[in-house]
Amino acid sequence: MSLAAETREAVRARPFVRDALRAGLVNHSAAATWLAERADLDGDPDAIAAALRRFREELPAYETEPRTASVSMRSGVGLIDDADDGGEEEVLLRVGEAAVVDGGDRTAILATGGVDAAALAAALGRLAAADVDVAAAGTAGEALVCVVSRRDGATAVRVVEAALGAVPER
Repeated sequence: MSLAAETREAVRARPFVRDALRAGLVNHSAAATWLAERADLDGDPDAIAAALRRFREELPAYETEPRTASVSMRSGVGLIDDADDGGEEEVLLRVGEAAVVDGGDRTAILATGGVDAAALAAALGRLAAADVDVAAAGTAGEALVCVVSRRDGATAVRVVEAALGAVPER
């Protein structure tokens, strides 16, 4: 595999580098040195930087689009093992054996409308940047759910609303 192909593969394995390239925010020399060290690229950093510049020219520009969705907060939810589910609770989210249901000490942030996996990824990225721990999250159809601690509920609503206002296009 050529150094250019290895560089592209290393960037694709690190989506934040790809996003920064698309947005034009990368110091190519610094990124090349970083990738050489962390991705074990066997090549001269100047050659890796040149490959990054060429790859950047092929990538679409970084763009965002707003999503129309209603965001609300639902306090008093919990995480349970599905085996313990007596069937009485309303299930907000189910993944494998686990479920988010009414009755607990957490808060669910619910968004309905123009949401999808890209919107969830944007919300999770912003929640992480805001130091809000997410206990569970998912999306299906026109619904998105993020479960956070009760204390982080109000912050999480604001963060999710902001994230939905500028979802990166892929």
